[in-house]
Amino acid sequence: MNKNSVDLSVKIGKITLKNPVIPAAGTFGYGQELADFVYFEKLGALTTKAISLKPRLGNPPPRFVETTAGAVFSGGSQNVGVEKFILDKLPFYRQFSTPLLVTIRGDTVSEFVELAKRLSWEEGIAGLELVISCPNLERGILYSTDPALTYEVVKAVRQVTDLTIIPKLSPDVTDITLIAKACVEAGADAISLINSPRAMVIDIYTKRSKLHPNIIASLIGPCMKPMALRLVYQAVQAVNIPVIGIGGISGPEDALEFLIAGATAIEIGTMKFIDPSVMARTIEGIKDYLIETGVPRITDIIGSFSTQ
Repeated sequence: MNKNSVDLSVKIGKITLKNPVIPAAGTFGYGQELADFVYFEKLGALTTKAISLKPRLGNPPPRFVETTAGAVFSGGSQNVGVEKFILDKLPFYRQFSTPLLVTIRGDTVSEFVELAKRLSWEEGIAGLELVISCPNLERGILYSTDPALTYEVVKAVRQVTDLTIIPKLSPDVTDITLIAKACVEAGADAISLINSPRAMVIDIYTKRSKLHPNIIASLIGPCMKPMALRLVYQAVQAVNIPVIGIGGISGPEDALEFLIAGATAIEIGTMKFIDPSVMARTIEGIKDYLIETGVPRITDIIGSFSTQ
């Protein structure tokens, strides 16, 4: 068995991915920023940063503070808004055969609905990742901390689009399985988790937030992985739709842990800042693992975790 005989393809909703490796939204910009460093045709899917109905300036600086095994980040979903995205950014993605997931965020259910309707008219979009769990927006509602609110927003989006929809869930919940089940009942094609947990950092000399005037922000980086892995495993046990694992993935071994836990695909975020080649390296590492273990298809290891 050689690399050409290994089948890495997976299916997320209506979308077939050539492999399970996806760049995480928020760390991939609008794609052009990494075009000189990443071979887009090699990836399982492409993503965008979170797009809102109207342009957003994001949170005031400072936005980024390093911490133990990661960082605390307060971006505030800065983006150009949906109309400028469609006009200026979306055409770039159409040159690639790799499916595109557009990430969307709203402060209200009606904003999510309007975004979904508007983007559903456009060519070249395979799916929508719904950020119902952004931890660093002052006015944003953490929809995914409440099963009823999760159901409401996912159902509303489902009613206006035939695109594959993937709610992105928060780790800041007591029972992730209740939220995952609400997504299934509302018609989600898959779920992705985890979004960043809420965090804060304090300057001991000023006694203020190191991100002042921002206080609550996102924890990102390798420190997330054990928590993310646990939540992905629990969600997989509870629902029968694909789960995309996100959080602290730094290479093929991390990715394989998520796949063995039951994730159908994975997203890589923070590590791209340090090593833009991490996604290509992860794809090759997964292939090497399958060859080494004599497994011809990636689907044969998904969910192979043993409790015995």
